[in-house]
Amino acid sequence: MEKINILMATYNGRRYLRQQLDSILNQTYSNFRLLVSDDGSTDSTLKILEEYETKDRRVEIYRQEKNIGVVANFEFLINKVRSEYFMFADQDDIWREDKIEKTLNKMEETNSDLVYSDLEVVNSRLKPLAPSYWELKGFNSKIKKYNNFESLYLNNFITGCTMMVKSKWINEFLPLPKDSKYVLHDYWISLVVSQSGKISYIDEKLVQYRQHTNNKVGSKTKSEELETLDEIRDLFINVKIEHFKIFVDNEKVFKSDKIKSLNQEALVYFEKLKNIKNINLSKLGLFFKLYKYEDFKYKMKNFLILNLPILARIAFKMKKKQLKGEG
Repeated sequence: MEKINILMATYNGRRYLRQQLDSILNQTYSNFRLLVSDDGSTDSTLKILEEYETKDRRVEIYRQEKNIGVVANFEFLINKVRSEYFMFADQDDIWREDKIEKTLNKMEETNSDLVYSDLEVVNSRLKPLAPSYWELKGFNSKIKKYNNFESLYLNNFITGCTMMVKSKWINEFLPLPKDSKYVLHDYWISLVVSQSGKISYIDEKLVQYRQHTNNKVGSKTKSEELETLDEIRDLFINVKIEHFKIFVDNEKVFKSDKIKSLNQEALVYFEKLKNIKNINLSKLGLFFKLYKYEDFKYKMKNFLILNLPILARIAFKMKKKQLKGEG
């Protein structure tokens, strides 16, 4: 029996799939099975997978009759796990050749329930865009200072393609929420495990995280595409409403009544913010409780945008004018 199952959900991934499969199958650690579920691809993805399944007994393919979406596809694969540990793999990245070995060593040395690492962000041709995903997203200080449930509660910093998880946790986090664009499988699993399990990190880039036009999830944020402060504010609020609605609707996974109550309170707070256009001076204690583990710059940016949009609009216009002048 293999010690590790690697779960890969594919959909129309022919362009980069061979490179990723080769990077996984040529790992320094080899006692694993690669479980791939194809979500109704219409290109040559299945043909490529069948070729690899024929030449390497570690590859096992499943075929979805209709497109079920990435989260449901990963849930399908999680239900196929029959090993001590499992990992997630995207169809378009590149794994460093010692990724499995280093992650497994960390799991066993620290007796952790979940281990994850940093990533190098690259473009479609593997040219570096950012040496560290953690630094790019501003996660570094939070990871190295806290790395716990409380610091994960508001924002995820654990990327699915870097994770290894003990399979004993599967019954704790299934079923996965499937109605959210923001609370995805990696976040949900990390959050559930971190409540009472041990999570550890490897401060190395073990994945080349490829960014291209067809990415389902990438390093860019939606707010970078918006033109006005009010559009950005609406996005911030809607993301958090969806975030806490998922928490409230799936409250059975939360072990603490205090957290269940906080989920409800946070949902009401963000729903009320939708109707406040200029200044909010209520529930500021709740805001700082929710954002306690975020870095100072992120916390203050969100404080202004959410609670003092009248000032945030002025700062936003000044910044845009400055950037135009520099351009």
